Amino acid sequence: MTLAEWCLFGAIMLAYLTLAPVKPLAGREFDNANPREPAFYEPPIRRRALGAHLNGLETFPFFVASVLLAEFRHAPQNWVDNLSIAFLLTRIAFVAAYLGNRAALRTGLWNLAMAFNLGIFFLSGFGPRSAIFAIAIGTLFASGVWLLLVLHGSRPRQ
Repeated sequence: MTLAEWCLFGAIMLAYLTLAPVKPLAGREFDNANPREPAFYEPPIRRRALGAHLNGLETFPFFVASVLLAEFRHAPQNWVDNLSIAFLLTRIAFVAAYLGNRAALRTGLWNLAMAFNLGIFFLSGFGPRSAIFAIAIGTLFASGVWLLLVLHGSRPRQ
């Protein structure tokens, strides 16, 4: 298996492991007979864990498609591997920012991870130059969004 394929595994495990500890740590507050009870997710940390989990599931299909497309089209494997690692590391930071209630940072990291994913996608059809271009545009966008949120005064909410 390639590093990129291991990153696929890591990305889906990250999505599941983001929420997995919330339920057993809640003890008797968690009702396994009704695991999706909205009231269980009312405490802020649980709500953020659920949000990070759902976001991981939402971003996963595009990441899978990009990696597999790049590998099927014989894109340079070192590029696919490195961009996949960058995506996964950024997603880990995203989850930490989400759980830590750092809204502006979380949004910037989401956009940065998307920039790496776009790089993988465009690498498959147009090569490394297009990947670099997509990553640069995505990174500029992520930086701009983060800066606007910081300047706008994005404050953490409970």
